[in-house]
Amino acid sequence: MQELPPDGQCAPTGGALLSQKLLSSQLLVKLRKLGLSDNEIQRLPPEIANFMQLVELDVSRNDIPEIPESISFCKALQIADFSGNPLTRLPESFPELQNLTCLSVNDISLQSLPENIGNLYNLASLELRENLLTYLPDSLTQLRRLEELDLGNNEIYNLPESIGALVHLKDLWLDGNQLSELPQEIGNLKNLLCLDVSENRLERLPEEISGLTSLTDLVISQNLLETIPDGIGKLKKLSILKVDQNRLTQLPETIGDCESLTELVLTENRLLTLPKSIGKLKKLSNLNADRNKLVSLPKEIGGCCSLTVFCMRDNRLTRIPAEVSQATELHVLDVAGNRLSHLPLSLTALKLKALWLSDNQSQPLLTFQTDTDLSTGEKILTCVLLPQLPSEPTCQENLPRCGALESLVNDVSDEAWNERAVHRISAIRFLEDEKDEEDNEMRTLQRRATPHPGELKNMKKTVENLRNDMNAAKGLDSNKNEVNHAVDRVTTSV
Repeated sequence: MQELPPDGQCAPTGGALLSQKLLSSQLLVKLRKLGLSDNEIQRLPPEIANFMQLVELDVSRNDIPEIPESISFCKALQIADFSGNPLTRLPESFPELQNLTCLSVNDISLQSLPENIGNLYNLASLELRENLLTYLPDSLTQLRRLEELDLGNNEIYNLPESIGALVHLKDLWLDGNQLSELPQEIGNLKNLLCLDVSENRLERLPEEISGLTSLTDLVISQNLLETIPDGIGKLKKLSILKVDQNRLTQLPETIGDCESLTELVLTENRLLTLPKSIGKLKKLSNLNADRNKLVSLPKEIGGCCSLTVFCMRDNRLTRIPAEVSQATELHVLDVAGNRLSHLPLSLTALKLKALWLSDNQSQPLLTFQTDTDLSTGEKILTCVLLPQLPSEPTCQENLPRCGALESLVNDVSDEAWNERAVHRISAIRFLEDEKDEEDNEMRTLQRRATPHPGELKNMKKTVENLRNDMNAAKGLDSNKNEVNHAVDRVTTSV
C-alpha cells in the first residue's frame, strides 16, 4: 500500500500480514475504516494506537492471540469485530473505548469479561457467542443503551436479576447455556422482540414472562419444561413460538389469546391433547406437533383459517375431525405414523399439495376411494395406506438411559456430528443419500470430516450432561466406572 485511499478506508485482501511498518505509516493516521478479516495476522501491534481517527475495525478470523492495551487510544472507534481469533481475554483498558456502539467477540474462547465493561455506556450491540463465559459481571447491566445481546453457546449457569435493567433490549440470545431458571426481572424488558433460551436446562418459565408485551419471537426448544405459564396469553404480538423437545403434557387454554401467532412448533413433547382455544389462532399458518402422544384433535382446529402446514406425524390419532376442512388455506397435511383407519370425506374440499400417511409413501398425493363408516354411517375416504399400523416414535426419550455405555458410544458417533438430523423439524432425506451410504458401506476406507471446534464443544457438553444424568440414576454402580472412563476419553479429546 503506497498511499491512503481517498475515502479513508483500507481492506487488504486475503493473505495479507499486518506489519508494524503499516501501522506506523503517517499516511494512515487519518484512516477511518480498517478491514483485515480472513487473513493470517498473528499479532496486533501496539502501534494500532496511531489510528486515533479509526471508526471501524474488523480483524475477525485471524490468528491474533492478544489485543494490545494501547487499543484504548483509538477513542473514535465505534464498531469493532475481533471474532474468530484465539483470544482468551479483553484488555483491561478496553472499556475506555466509550464511543463503541457495536462489539463482536464471537468464538474466541473468552473466559471472562472485564469487570468494568459497563463503562461502554454507548454500546448498542454486544455479541459474545461461542465462548467459555460462566458468569456475567454486574457492570454489564449498566449498558442501558444496549439493544442486542448475544450470549449463545457459552457456559452461563445464572442470569443476574439486574438483567431487567436493560430496558432498551430488543434481541436477547441465551441459547446453548446451562440455565436452569430465568429471573423474574426478565419481565421488565418491555421492548424485547426476540428471546431465545433454547438448549438450556429450564424446568419452568417465570409467570413474569407475560410482561414481555412487545415479544414477537420466543424460542424455548430443548429444555425440561413441563408447563407453560398462563401468562403466555398476554403476549399479543407473539408471532413465533417454538417449544419443541421439552416435556410438555398440555398447553394452557390462554394460548388462544396469542392472536398474532403464525408459527407454533410443539414437536417431541408429551402432549395428549391440544386446547380447544387453538381454534382462535386466526393467523396461524404453521402448526407442528410431530412425535407427541396426541390421541385426538379438537374440532375447533378448523378455526385456524390461515393454516397452510399441519404436521401431526408419529402420534396416536385414531381420527381426523371433519372440521379440518374449514382451514381452507391448508396445503400440507402430515399424519403419518398414527392409527388412522380412514379420513373424513370433507378433506376433498381442500386444495392439498401433499397428504402424508406413511414413511413409505413415494408420492405426496394418493388416490382415494369413498366408503362408508359402518359405525356412524358417514361417508369416509380410504386408500391402500389405510388403516395405519401403530408404530412407536423414535424419540430420544425412548433410548436406553441406564447401563448405557452402548448409548454413550452412539452419542459420539457420526449421528451425533450430524446433530441427530432425524429428529430435526426441517430434516429432509433424499433417495440419493441412501444410495451413497450403501456405496460407502462397500468400501474399506472411509473419510470422516474433521469436527469444527464448536461441534467438539457441543459434544463435550452433551456427553457431560449424559454422565450427570446416568450418575444420578439408580442401579448404575456396576458400570459407573466404565461409563466415566468412556466420558473422560471423549472430554479429554475435546
